[in-house]
Order: sequence, then C-alpha cells, then structure tokens
Amino acid sequence: MEQTDYQPLIHMALHEDLAADGDVTSRALFDDETMEARLFAKDIGILAGARIFSAVFSAVDPETRVELLASDGALLAPDEHVATVRGRAVSVLSAERVALNFLSHLSGIATGARRYTEEAARGGNAVILDTRKTLPGYRKVAKYAVRVGGAQNHRIGLYDMVLLKDNHIDRAGSITTAVERVRAKWGTRFSIEVECRTLDHVREARALEVERILLDNMSLDEMREAVTLCDGAVELEASGNIDLARVCEVSATGVDFISVGGLTHSVAAFDFSLKTWMTV
Repeated sequence: MEQTDYQPLIHMALHEDLAADGDVTSRALFDDETMEARLFAKDIGILAGARIFSAVFSAVDPETRVELLASDGALLAPDEHVATVRGRAVSVLSAERVALNFLSHLSGIATGARRYTEEAARGGNAVILDTRKTLPGYRKVAKYAVRVGGAQNHRIGLYDMVLLKDNHIDRAGSITTAVERVRAKWGTRFSIEVECRTLDHVREARALEVERILLDNMSLDEMREAVTLCDGAVELEASGNIDLARVCEVSATGVDFISVGGLTHSVAAFDFSLKTWMTV
C-alpha cells in the first residue's frame, strides 16, 4: 500500500471532522499541555492500518509521536497494548477519532479475511477473494487489509480484468459471442472470467479456454460437477451469498476460489480503546 492510497482519505476525513475551527471542545479546555495515550485491543483479531493510524496524528500535528508496538498482520489479544501516542493534548484529541476509525475498519476487514481463510482451509484448498463491494474511495486500502488478513484480491477495478457477467452475456446473446467480441477488442491483454449460471454455461465457457469461470449461486452438487467437468483445465470461482457458515463446505467441492463480498461491504469494526492522561 502506497501513501498515495491513503493520504487523500486522511485529508478528507480530517476536514470532515475538524473543518475550519478544529476541535472546539479541546481548544477551549487545553493550551499547550501534553498528553499520552495508549491504544489497546479489546478482542482477538488481526491488526491492519497501523501506518494510517500513525499518519493521521502526523497530519494533525507533525510533532505528535506514535510508537507502534505491533505491525500489520499481527494477531492481537484482548487488552494488548498496541501503540502509544504522545503530543499536545489538543492535537491528540483532534486526531483520535479519525485514527481509530481507519484502524477499526481495516483491522475488521483483516480479521474477517483471516476467519474466512482459516475456515476455507478446513474444507479444501480454495483461496478466499474479495470483490469490488467497497466503500467509495476505500478500494485500495480495503483490499490491502484483505491481503493482511491472508486472503487475496480479485480485480481492483473494471480496468484490470474482463469479467463477463449476466448483463454482458445477455446483451451479446451468448457466452461465445461475448468472449469473441472481447478477444477481438483486446486480444490477450486482459484475462477473461465468465459468470456461469448453469452447467451448460460452464461447458460453453470451458470450450472457449477462458482463464476463469465464476459459478454463480450454484448448489454444492453443481459446484462438484463443474469441478469434474473442468478437470483442472480452467480456474473455478464460487460466488453468491457465501458466508462464514458455508465457506468450509464450498471449499470442499474442489473449487479454486471463493469470492466473498462481505469481507468489505458489511465488515464488523474491530474494537480498540485509546486511554489518555495528562503528562504535564
């Protein structure tokens, strides 16, 4: 993850929270007093977004110091001391909520990704993928958190992979026509994935030698048959309302990938607490 992926988000979030007058409550109560704050995890989970957490405090006041005691990807325990922040009280309190919002959201994504990955491994070898169902503007940081949690990224946007979904196929008239038109336009520049709703669609897509087939809302029996039909000749991705309770049995069908929109679109924030006290 590059700074350019998150610095605009930090700027936007701080402007949203502080506007022109800043933290009017803290400005009324503090002058140049300094403060120390300690960040603690409140649950078991995976840390993600530590650099962003630190960068928020620096954006508010470059003299604020953040000591990170754990790195992204670390398994956190309840009550674990994760970071210490030292600086002017007004600066620390002005940055606190925005910094925690980033850290809680991204650690929640990473924690969910780890749970899905571990559950998939119980059933088979399927790799967990994310989707494009992310908060606007948060695509790259959310996908970074997915990787921190041990899952992998699907396409980043509409620009880096061809995914022929039902609307495209219906418009073209058939899977074959849609694939032919894509290849006529782009040649081999982009890999092609085809969404298949039936096993007949799977047979058609396999014959076209596309890179991947997406099994859309298929039953477990249909997934198993698709695995047999393709026999390793093409990657298979299962998708459609696959939650944590189902991912093990879906992985056991032998598919190569399982895409999970819930990794990013309905993530539960990871709970942290930031305890503060005056030092001067």
